[in-house]
Amino acid sequence: MLSRLSGALLRAVLVIFLIVTPAFMVPETGADTGQIVAVIALLAGVMVVFEYASAYPGLVEFRDAPPFNRIRFLSLFAIVFLLSLVVRGANATSDLTRLVQLIGARIGEAIDFAYSPVNLVVLMLPADAPEQSVALLRSAAGISYLISLISLAVFLIALRLTNWPNNRGAFNVWVNMPTFDPTAGGDVVYRLERDAIINVALGFLLPFLTPALVKAAGDIFGTISITSAHTMIWTLAAWAFLPASLFMRGMAMGRIAAMIRAERARRETEDEEPPAWQPA
Repeated sequence: MLSRLSGALLRAVLVIFLIVTPAFMVPETGADTGQIVAVIALLAGVMVVFEYASAYPGLVEFRDAPPFNRIRFLSLFAIVFLLSLVVRGANATSDLTRLVQLIGARIGEAIDFAYSPVNLVVLMLPADAPEQSVALLRSAAGISYLISLISLAVFLIALRLTNWPNNRGAFNVWVNMPTFDPTAGGDVVYRLERDAIINVALGFLLPFLTPALVKAAGDIFGTISITSAHTMIWTLAAWAFLPASLFMRGMAMGRIAAMIRAERARRETEDEEPPAWQPA
């Protein structure tokens, strides 16, 4: 119980640190913004404590099947931290901010071609937007998209090199997949494979759909200032992280479906094998 509580508190501190990182790093953060960020961070920390301190599952998937959530958290933290550096470099330049901006600019220029995800993000800006804002947004989009691709590669390598999700013993579907009901009807393997395909498809489409949805929302509800520091950081973080997270979830569900299918085949083979001895 104490080890579970200490792990939950550590995770809560890390989540709080993630949420408040832009508020500490961006120079133009106001007092009202800081208070809102502090409240959101505390609420998120409390939710994490209740989730991981409880012996019963809640909303977080694969909580006892590392490194799934660890890779996702590190990916999101890297995106938020690097985007904060990019935005900070616009007002308070340093060697680190210039390096991150340069890497982001090179990546953004390399993948800013027609109908690419980065190109669609840049098109969210109005036609008369200053070139500095366009370059800043392109750099931020490029570096966040790169981190999302790296996180996918790391998770795929982890799947190949480890016996995930059985690398820490038996996999408990009830604890690690609380939103998936194996008794809802239909074959479990078919439903897992179907959900895996849906998640991978959404992960592929979201980087293209999100800029269009944001632009449509701006046309309906008024202009959304994507160039605002905190809006840019969290919008691009969600734009890059959510598709990668869905991709990872789809790969994880496909792996579990393959594991169940292999276990079924093994049991059928054992049932069909004749006994090694015959009674006299």
